[in-house]
Amino acid sequence: MSEKITILLAEDEEVLAEIVKESLETRNFNVIHCANGSEVLSAYQEYMPALLVLDVMMPIKDGFTVAHEIRNIDAEIPIIFLTAKSQIKDVVKGFNVGGNDYLKKPFSMEELIVRIHNLLRYNIKEEKESTGIVIGDYILDVDKQTLQYKEEGGVVLTHKEAQLLFHLASVKNQLLERTYILNELWDTDDFFTARSMDVYITKLRKKLKKDERVSIINVRGLGYKLIC
Repeated sequence: MSEKITILLAEDEEVLAEIVKESLETRNFNVIHCANGSEVLSAYQEYMPALLVLDVMMPIKDGFTVAHEIRNIDAEIPIIFLTAKSQIKDVVKGFNVGGNDYLKKPFSMEELIVRIHNLLRYNIKEEKESTGIVIGDYILDVDKQTLQYKEEGGVVLTHKEAQLLFHLASVKNQLLERTYILNELWDTDDFFTARSMDVYITKLRKKLKKDERVSIINVRGLGYKLIC
C-alpha cells in the first residue's frame, strides 16, 4: 500500500470542509481537518503535514494569523489560502504572511488538486535537484535528462520524457491527471497530443522495465500512476 501524503485542512464551513476532505482522500491524500484556526498549530506539530490548506475567515484565529505562526517555525511548508475575499490588498497580505497560493471561493476541486500537486512537485524538485529523483532502482536526473539503473550507465532521455517522468515521480503512487499534464507539457489537451503522450508513456515503460517493482499504469479516462 502506498504511503499517503498528509494535508492539513483548516476550514470552519462544515459542508465545504467535508467535500474537500473526501475529494482529497479519493486522490490518496491523508487529510487532517481543523474546524478553527486555534487547532492548527497543535495539529501541525502532531501530524507534520506536507502542505496546509487554510481558510482565511475562521473563528478564534484567522488563516493569516495561523500562517504567520506556522512560518515562525517552518519556512518551507507550502500554504494555500481559501477565501471569499477578492480585494487585491487581501491577496497581497496572504502572500506577505507566507502563503504560496491563493484560491478564491467558490472554486473547483480539480483546481485545488492541481495547485496542491504543483506546490508538492516544486518542493520535491528543490529537495532532489542535487541528488536526483529515486524511482525504485533508478535515479532520474531531470537537468541532465538521464535515467540511471543501479550502477550501470544512464540512458539519455528526451526533454519530454524527462519532464513527463519527473511529473509522474513527483506524485509517485498517486494519480497524475491526464488533462493537467497535457496542458503542462504540450499546452493543449486535444486528441492528437493525447496520443503523443501515450507514445511517450510506452517509451518510459520500456526504459523502466529492468525493475519489476516499477510500473506506469493507466487509470482509464483520468490519467496515469507511477507505481514504485
